[in-house]
Order: sequence, then structure tokens, then C-alpha cells
Amino acid sequence: MDAVISVNESQAIVMYNRAAEKIFGWKASEIRGEPLSRLIPERFRPNHGEHVRRFGATGVTSRRMSGSSVVYGQRKNGEEFPVDASISQVDMPEGKLYTVILRDVTERIQAEQEQARLAARLSGLLDSAMDAIITVDESQRIILYNRAAEKIFGYSPLQVMGRPLAMLLPQRYRAGHKELVQRFGATGTTSRRMGGTSVIYGQRSTGEEFPMDASISQLESAEGKLFTVILRDVTERVRAQQELAAFAAEASGVREQEKSRIARELHDELAQTLTAIKMDTLWLKDNLSADPQAFDEKVAEMLAMLDQAVASTRRIAADLRPLVLDDLGLMPAIEWLVQTFTQRTGIVCELEADEDLELREPYATAVFRMIQESLANVGKHAKASRVDVRVDRRGDDLVLSVQDDGIGFRLDDPRKPQSLGLVGLRERALLLRGEVQVASQPGMGTRIEARIPVPDEDGA
Repeated sequence: MDAVISVNESQAIVMYNRAAEKIFGWKASEIRGEPLSRLIPERFRPNHGEHVRRFGATGVTSRRMSGSSVVYGQRKNGEEFPVDASISQVDMPEGKLYTVILRDVTERIQAEQEQARLAARLSGLLDSAMDAIITVDESQRIILYNRAAEKIFGYSPLQVMGRPLAMLLPQRYRAGHKELVQRFGATGTTSRRMGGTSVIYGQRSTGEEFPMDASISQLESAEGKLFTVILRDVTERVRAQQELAAFAAEASGVREQEKSRIARELHDELAQTLTAIKMDTLWLKDNLSADPQAFDEKVAEMLAMLDQAVASTRRIAADLRPLVLDDLGLMPAIEWLVQTFTQRTGIVCELEADEDLELREPYATAVFRMIQESLANVGKHAKASRVDVRVDRRGDDLVLSVQDDGIGFRLDDPRKPQSLGLVGLRERALLLRGEVQVASQPGMGTRIEARIPVPDEDGA
């Protein structure tokens, strides 16, 4: 099946079999006596003749031609093609006889090139992946490590290739993790999520631990089982979950405090006032024939207490949900809020806003509550003499800011227990896909700015 071609010492063809005819396209009758170089591309001919002469001088019986490089032949139609070739020599009475045995390896070379292209494409895909991809052999030594893994763990490929996978785990998890991988390999399951519902941890080159989401798969190969781990650094997600859990706990505590405050106000003001009115009503019942002047005075006292009860009811209801927001709209509600703040605290509060600005729910309530909470914080903590509130639209965003001239604070100071603080403002903005920025320094006051994307009235 292989082409067999013999040439004499002058490298003229003296034998040329049928396989050679099929491969090169020349008939034996056409090529006998012709130089071997007729079957070689032009650019290789000078060196090829010299190589054959040097081989003859070595005295070696046979060898593979061109070592590990690819040798090329040329067909009758001028087409070039790769060949595997070996050459042998024998001394004859007429001189040396060189015999070349060769095989057309076009399909093999094409397959190798395609495999190389696929490998390069796969390597590019692995390196472009956002998740870390790590493959280990049956002894759990790393044999594949993509760029995302390099970025996450901080080790270069040279530092990890051939090393145990355990080097990427905190010390306390290493023994248990190796056993888990072995058990997974024994199950025959193709893939599964690692860690179940619990968080698993990796360790960077700096020694820092971090939480991960990870899945593992296994594949049987000629060299044994291969285990591939795909993982993602979820530090930010876990931190957000922890902050959300802390916020929920704090919010629950604040809600309970608010319920207690309202209960006290209902008990201390409304309940006591109503009890006093009830006692006065009983007095009236028992003293209908009493002195008219005393009777009139008692009725006047009762009317005053009723006025006080009505005022308390309105104030408590306004704290829970200002009716002006529903009855008159957002801007009058903000104006009422600013005026009430100044009356209660004595702090000058200036409002700058578009009087025609109106928002539908839930944006109106969110803006109102954010200003309310910001002013409440100023009243409790800032020790300010002036506050400026501004509300306006900038493009598709609503921007509100509350700036005071108070004592300020350090942004990295710990929050007080059961205090919503800035977390509450950020949560309200986050629910509406907005954001809150805070600028403050001790002695320089505080500025809170919230930016909330507000769709058009038609929902666009």
C-alpha cells in the first residue's frame, strides 16, 4: 500500500511500484530514468539531493527521513502533499541503491491540524470563561487551569500545574475534600453541585479565604478519570446576603420599636384622654342639676380634651402615612414635611424643587420616605443649624439630595445596633434600581444624594 521508489547513485529512478503511480500520478514508464527530484517540490530539491548523498556516506542501513518534520512530495499535476518516508541503502555491483518507502499522510496531517485548531479554540473558550475551570487527574493533581482561575486564586499556571488541588483550599478542608472527590468518582454520576446548600471556601495565594459556588464533573479517559471543577467567586453575593440579613434583623427591631412607640402614644395620649372624657361624661350624668356655670366649665374642658385627642390622632396617623401625600401629591407632602421638621427641631430647612413634579407609586412614597428618614437622621444626630433639600429630574433619573451643616461623621464608623441608618436609604433606592451616595467628614456636615431611574408615565 506504500509507495516504493528506488534510485541509483545518481538519484535516477530505477524502480517505481503501483502505489507510487497512484500517489504521484506518474506512470512507471513515464518516470523511470528521471531524477527523483521530479517527485519533490522545487524549493526542496537542492537540499534533498545533498541529504541523500550525506546519508549514503554515513553507512547507516536505514532511517526515517527529515526526523520529526513533515516531508512533502509533488504529484504530476503540481499538487504538493505531506508524506511519511524512510530511506534505506544497499551496495550493489553497479553502485549504491537507495530505496524510499513513503505514505501519503494528507488526511492525518489535516486531522492533526483540525485537532490543533479545536484545541486552540477550546483553549480560547476556556480562557475567555468568566468562571474558573480546573481539571485534575485521578490522583487530584492539576492538569488544566484557565485564566479565570489564575485571576481568582492568584497563582500562575506554572505554580499549580502538577500540584495537588488541595493547595487551593483552606487547610481545614483539604483532607475531607479529597475524600469527597474520591466518593464522587465512585458514584459514576456525570456531574453535580459541590457543597450542597452550604458555602464552600477556596484559598488565594495570599492566604485569603473566599466563598465559592462550584460544580464537579468526571470523565473517563485513556489516562484514567479526569475531574473538572467549575467555580465562581461569590464573595460579593455572600456579603450582600449577610448585609440583607442584618438589615432584615435591624428593620424588624426598628419596626418593633415603632410599634412600641405608637402603642405608648395611643396609651399615654389617646387612652388617657378618652378615659378622662369618660369620667367627665359620668360626672355630667350625675350632675345634670348642678350649678350651670360648673356644668359649662366641665363641657368646655371636655371639648378641649376632644380637640387634643383629635390632634394626637392626626399626628399619629400622619407619622404612619401622611394623608397630604394621597390628597395633594408629592410636592405638597414634601413641603409639609419640611415645615413640620423646622417646627419640631428649630433647624432651618430650605426646599428647592420643581412644584410641578409628580410621581406615581411606588416612586412618590419612596422619595417621601427617603427625605423623611434623612431629615430624621439630621434631627437625631447632626446637631445642624441648616438643612437644604433639593428634588429635581435629570434626564430619566430623579435626583434628591439632603445636605446639612452639622457635625458629620466618618463613613467607616460602625453603625449603632438596631439603627437602620444609611442602610435603610440604600435599601429603598435599591428596590427601585437606584443608588445612594453619601459624603461626610467630621465637622464638615453630611450630604446624601439618591438617584432613582423613573420611567415615563406611559411606562416607557
